[in-house]
Amino acid sequence: MSNSFDRYQKRRLRSSYFSVILSIALVLFVLGVLGVVVLKSTKIANHFKEQVAVTLFLKNNVDRDQSKNLEKALKEKDYTKSIEFVSKDTAAKQFSKEIGEDFLTFLGSNPLKNSIDIHLNPDFITPEKMKTIEEELLKNAYVSEVLYDAPLIEMLTQNIQKISFWVLVVAGFFTLIAVVLINSSIRLSVYSKRFTIKTMQMVGATKRFIRLPFIWKSIRLGIMGAVLASIGLASLLYYIGDAIPQLGLLSDKKDLAIVFSGVLFMGILVTWMSTFFATQRFLNLKTDQLYS
Repeated sequence: MSNSFDRYQKRRLRSSYFSVILSIALVLFVLGVLGVVVLKSTKIANHFKEQVAVTLFLKNNVDRDQSKNLEKALKEKDYTKSIEFVSKDTAAKQFSKEIGEDFLTFLGSNPLKNSIDIHLNPDFITPEKMKTIEEELLKNAYVSEVLYDAPLIEMLTQNIQKISFWVLVVAGFFTLIAVVLINSSIRLSVYSKRFTIKTMQMVGATKRFIRLPFIWKSIRLGIMGAVLASIGLASLLYYIGDAIPQLGLLSDKKDLAIVFSGVLFMGILVTWMSTFFATQRFLNLKTDQLYS
């Protein structure tokens, strides 16, 4: 009879641990997906920003050596990601191709100017910084005009700010839900052992001595849950990356390392904190309160 009861208790305990691990894994999986969305939204926003170019039109008396010196100086600027020199002959060919006819045949001369296209680093693509850059470039003796799409940058900045705000709000909301769910699972696990906790306390065990095994057990459960969540997340990313390679989900190893490290860290941190406060609560209860 005693052996049957012991086996029943062990099965019940294993079932409880499995439920906790599964709950942690599911919650961490959702957090991992949100982490990928947050990081990728930043990458996508930066990709669109990097398509914005500032065009410097050079004065007619600026020769190629002088333009090369200007290019060299521009490359050293913090805001410069890449630059490209476009001669007026190349610009004329491109324009003729766009309109479908050679406009030079009836104009007789090329009215276009040599230019330099500057692609900026994403951090500098804001209306305020672009205005500052424009003012700086216009002071250069070789530059006659600076052009960029100001309305596009204004719209791009506003939309990215709105999207980033709502992505962070949703991520924060789900993070809060994740903490609450993991905390509830851990509290139920500790609750089932409240009489054991009180018995150990009554025979003289210190709070730290009682709490430590519960914390280590929960951390192990958190790590198991994080491993399961990471396996599920890796499978999902591999499937989506294979189906839609344009997203480049598997290309940035640094971002993936951040996401998977974050999943493991959250699994350890939340289980540790939940167990600490749950055991502390039952350690502070009186014996007659254990039944309520």
